[in-house]
Amino acid sequence: MGRVGRHLLGLATIALVAAGLTLATGGVAFAELGQPAPWEWRLQQSGSPVMDNIVWFHNFLFVLIALITLFVLALLIVVVIKFNAKANPVPSRTTHNTLIEVVWTLVPVLILVGIAVPSFRLLFLELDVPKADLTIKATGKQWYWSYAYPDNGKFEFDSLMAQDKQPRLLGVDNEMVVPVNKVIRVQTTGADVIHSFAVPSFGIKIDAIPGRLNETWFKATKVGMYYGQCSELCGKDHAFMPIAVRVVSDQEFASWVETAKKKFASGGASTYASAAGPTQ
Repeated sequence: MGRVGRHLLGLATIALVAAGLTLATGGVAFAELGQPAPWEWRLQQSGSPVMDNIVWFHNFLFVLIALITLFVLALLIVVVIKFNAKANPVPSRTTHNTLIEVVWTLVPVLILVGIAVPSFRLLFLELDVPKADLTIKATGKQWYWSYAYPDNGKFEFDSLMAQDKQPRLLGVDNEMVVPVNKVIRVQTTGADVIHSFAVPSFGIKIDAIPGRLNETWFKATKVGMYYGQCSELCGKDHAFMPIAVRVVSDQEFASWVETAKKKFASGGASTYASAAGPTQ
């Protein structure tokens, strides 16, 4: 085997080891639930049925792409070794092969159909909002979020990044609070420019556009804190408008609603002027 053949074989070995490590992890992120980890290269750990499907589809595509890559790499190695000028001094003059042409046309079509079916199924799952147990309106502003609970007394509050809270750049003064195992419909709009409401562990990302009401949904299956960020470049403090969602039990949520009604009805909401971002 020549130098080129050994080099290609080494690349194939590295790719195979990487695929093995990925499959061994089972698609679980090496991070605390609901937040990113340093040097993370995987999807965040799932906290909702939609994200479960996204993780499955991601892993399915990874395996499929890895197999195709290794197959093509194996073909290249065979060609380099078997059909080089030294091993094959008299090249073949064949110009057509009906079987090969049918195979390399039909197989990619079948692969694309195999990708399209779960892809469309996932899109329908994300876009078809089921009957909601709770509706929350999230308004993106420069540069913080405001949350309204129209089903629970129509109170509203601002949520700004808190410099003294962890994790860094993700902690806020007032979190969005939702009950566990309930369908939450999130309606988004923008008060000034286009923002984007995104929480990776829930598998949601939707634009908040001025003059338009978009909606998405999630159902958190585990109690805890989940973090996201505005994912649409919206100005100089775009990086400082995090999203924090606290998932609690039904009893804790009912108690929080009663407290929130009193707190925010009496002017307890944050104001941007009183909690300026770190760049101001």
